[in-house]
Amino acid sequence: MGHDRPAADSEMTTTGANSVSNGTSINNSGNGVSNGKHHQKTFFLDIDNCLYPKSYRIHEMMGELIDEYFQTHLSLSKQDAFTLHQRYYKDYGLAIEGLVRFHKVDPLEYNEKVDDALALDEVIKPDPKLRRLLGDIDRSQVKLWLFTNAYITHGQRVVRLLGIEDCFDGITYCDYGAEKLLCKPTREMYDKAMLDSGTTDVSQCYFVDDNALNARAGTEYGWKCAHLVELCVKAPEKPVSDFQIQSLEELRQIFPELFKQASVA
Repeated sequence: MGHDRPAADSEMTTTGANSVSNGTSINNSGNGVSNGKHHQKTFFLDIDNCLYPKSYRIHEMMGELIDEYFQTHLSLSKQDAFTLHQRYYKDYGLAIEGLVRFHKVDPLEYNEKVDDALALDEVIKPDPKLRRLLGDIDRSQVKLWLFTNAYITHGQRVVRLLGIEDCFDGITYCDYGAEKLLCKPTREMYDKAMLDSGTTDVSQCYFVDDNALNARAGTEYGWKCAHLVELCVKAPEKPVSDFQIQSLEELRQIFPELFKQASVA
């Protein structure tokens, strides 16, 4: 989660999980409207292990840095650090949540040592195929909104490296600078995404996420959800959402109403 930010002409509105509802707009556009157009549908997209494949092993790279942080700041052995890291991730959706709750760790200092330290530019490259997919979505009817548990700098950095930073209307992220951290799969985080994006009708919301808990929570919230399960990943015994897909390209088939007609023919 680096310090890089999209170019000044980006269309993205940035809105943290505990920020004011209209967020900070790079181009001063308000929530609920993009390019002067009101949208009928909102498509929320997760970022990590969703917009890029798990084979990039960024999750593993991050896990190593998190374990090192646990060892250094909590004076734990390597095994104890790994065990506690996994417990906090399972219980709260984010390791930092447990660190803040029980160890009074400064989330922004943690972000600097862990997420900002990732050498993402050595792994993530522009993805023309993903850009074409996003470009085929009918933007006259659909708002594209990033929805991540990462901090804002990481989200912006990833989409910039993928070459798709100008494809989204905004982002809802976990605000590490807030007094209380909100993250998926808590219902409050989905409430925040609705508010941030200016969306009021849950029946017109779509969502894709590689995390089963997040996809299940989105489905329970009332969104039309796709759980991304790549071939290299073991699928849950029972589907957690409306759809289970192996590739983002399958979005054309399961959500054809989001795309320009010619792109799904």
